[in-house]
Amino acid sequence: MKLWGGRFTKEEDKLMEVFNSSLEEDLALVEEDIAGSIAHAEMLVHCKILSQKEGEKILQGLHNIKQDIESGKLTVEGEHEDIHSFVEATLTEMIGEAGKKLHTSRSRNDQVATDLKLYAKKQALETIRALQSLNDSLEKTAAANRQIIMPGYTHLQRAQVVTFGYHLRAYIEMFKRDIKRLEHTMENLNESPLGSGALAGTTHTIDRQITAEKLGFRKPTVNFMDGVSDRDFIIELLSDFSMIMMHLSRLSEELILWSSQEFSFIKIDDAYATGSSIMPQKKNPDAAELIRGKTGKVYGALVAVLTTMKGLPLAYNKDMQEVKLPMFQAVDEVLLSVQMMDKMVTTLQVNGEQMKQAIKAGFLNATEVADYLVQKGVPFRDAHGIVGAIVLYCEEAGKSIEQLTLEELQKFSDSMEEDIFDYVEYTNLLKRGNKQEMLSK
Repeated sequence: MKLWGGRFTKEEDKLMEVFNSSLEEDLALVEEDIAGSIAHAEMLVHCKILSQKEGEKILQGLHNIKQDIESGKLTVEGEHEDIHSFVEATLTEMIGEAGKKLHTSRSRNDQVATDLKLYAKKQALETIRALQSLNDSLEKTAAANRQIIMPGYTHLQRAQVVTFGYHLRAYIEMFKRDIKRLEHTMENLNESPLGSGALAGTTHTIDRQITAEKLGFRKPTVNFMDGVSDRDFIIELLSDFSMIMMHLSRLSEELILWSSQEFSFIKIDDAYATGSSIMPQKKNPDAAELIRGKTGKVYGALVAVLTTMKGLPLAYNKDMQEVKLPMFQAVDEVLLSVQMMDKMVTTLQVNGEQMKQAIKAGFLNATEVADYLVQKGVPFRDAHGIVGAIVLYCEEAGKSIEQLTLEELQKFSDSMEEDIFDYVEYTNLLKRGNKQEMLSK
């Protein structure tokens, strides 16, 4: 069934039907389409555009369609242009002439915009819940390893001592910001386009506030043309998703590095790794690598939608049909990636002894030696140069700073005293100044 055709004198080419159809990808919107139709029908009855009897038949039919799809009794298929025409055709077949009245004072333009906003809001909320679960898992793993010291890195070079728990909590902060961004996106999109018509409203006296409230929107959109042509919320959601995937990818990269034999800081659970078809010794961190790889697909979805929208005049254009699939695909990739990371974090095995050995080999107390000298009255810039010379000496002698004797240290500065050894002991480093925050939880 087509929702148009009266002014056409020629049948649509079969190739054009295939080219034009979005029914298969629209499956993701069936719940939202029926919900929007129910709210619209209830509003039409309230405004006396439909009779009570007509409204009851339509509402019962829509509820039946929803139940039949959920139970598998009804399959979304056939030569329908999109999910909207499928629902209307199925409704009309089910209840008769009353089904043809559902579309009164509504266009597919405001209908699809409403469906997409409902879908985006639902998926943003689902992603928030998944991120909150991931953060809970990160916090539990961080708390269990809050005393495990490890090298912190800059430029992928060992820099200063941190704890494994503190390192993980950096990602908690990232995901908290991601949650805030999603909440802001939900707030921005929380206006109902329904009732905007094709682009200029309707001559019927309808009540847009009713449909907005029934569908959980804060209010109706102010401008009809903006209401039907706005896809900013999809771009904003995909931008949020891209940030989430970027954070997941950074964490994935660290898990991949840490699980390598070169680091051996952690072990990824066997359930989230795979082997090699030829090398029996291999254990590959494929779950983390796939998250890292899928990040590019989500970035691509954002760029695809931005590119599609950048040259479109107001109001609706068929190009906008092409923004749906990238969003649907990105939703799937992001939710699956967050859930997979959650499972990996929960089951990580931490090798604290290996982390400690990496600290000893990396002069990670060098900055603290400089701080020690500053406390003894040495200007920081001079202290920096002194410690640099000490490190160079250690490298040539094959020693760590804490392995030097007091006499050796005093060759570089008379300010060195016996208490230097207690000061640069690794477990003591985190107990001074604002470093105590690393051990506070």
